[in-house]
Amino acid sequence: METYGSVADLEAAVGVQIGPTDWFPVEQSRIDGFADDTEDHQWIHVDPERAAAGPFGGTVAHGFLTLSLLPHLMHRLRKLENVRMGVNYGLDKVRFPAVVRAGSRIRARAVLLDVQRLDGDSVQVVNRITVEVEGVAKPACVAELVARYHFVEAGEPAATTALLER
Repeated sequence: METYGSVADLEAAVGVQIGPTDWFPVEQSRIDGFADDTEDHQWIHVDPERAAAGPFGGTVAHGFLTLSLLPHLMHRLRKLENVRMGVNYGLDKVRFPAVVRAGSRIRARAVLLDVQRLDGDSVQVVNRITVEVEGVAKPACVAELVARYHFVEAGEPAATTALLER
């Protein structure tokens, strides 16, 4: 895991690839829970019997489930210290080249594409995240995740824990 404590640290990391994370399982129970939470119960996701005869030979995770795991995977790649707050700002160029079959494992790599200074000690960063599926040549997801971080300003007490640490 890479650790960054300042805007300058992030700026120095532009273009550097980090990862991969450890493998993360995507089980049918997670897919079913996501279907319940989003009201998306399409058979390709939640009906193992019908999906077995479908184009992927079994159920697959929703693309948006894979996308929703990006913050979790990024927390395994990059630790930011001295941050008051961080927020997801948006996504660019999201693609799902391959499916994530139920029971498979995924991992992520990231490249910091851009760091833009905002007001004060705030920045907007763009990371290209590639989610791989174990044993599959094509990635499951490639997305540019845009986030904003507000670092501790001069004179403020130093942050005692990293942003989004669990």
